[in-house]
Amino acid sequence: MPGPGVVADVVQAVGDVLTSSAVSIVQRTGCVAVVSHSKHWVCLFPQHGPGMKYTRRIELEPWQDEIVREHPGPFLRGLFHSDGCRTVNRTRATVDGVEKAYKYPRWMFSNRSEDIHRLCAAALDRLGIAHRRSRADTISVARRDAVELMDRVVGPKT
Repeated sequence: MPGPGVVADVVQAVGDVLTSSAVSIVQRTGCVAVVSHSKHWVCLFPQHGPGMKYTRRIELEPWQDEIVREHPGPFLRGLFHSDGCRTVNRTRATVDGVEKAYKYPRWMFSNRSEDIHRLCAAALDRLGIAHRRSRADTISVARRDAVELMDRVVGPKT
């Protein structure tokens, strides 16, 4: 569950975008919901629609694409704070007949939408962050320099 830093960031962003709508926080079992009611949200997020997001096209409007191109870091921060995590990968390998244990930090982004994966990968590429698909629904950032850059760009989920 995201920590208070993420919630505060979302409340601030929602309030900044639609200044005429109230923003509230609703504590739910296992999560915190940030709520703002307005008929104008659909203008800002035309991708919203009925059904699961992975079953429909998710494409940015030209004005949204311009913002994401100019600010890929905050875009990645939102993606990874909502559908990602930073974890320590633990693995074993046999080197010269000796089994060794390795551990290293990595970032993982999991989402079933190919369109959202494409948008995430493009933002990572824009910032020069090495990544790969570790599973069909997962993007992994595991190279040391890439993880360090992600730590600076995305920051902790606090």
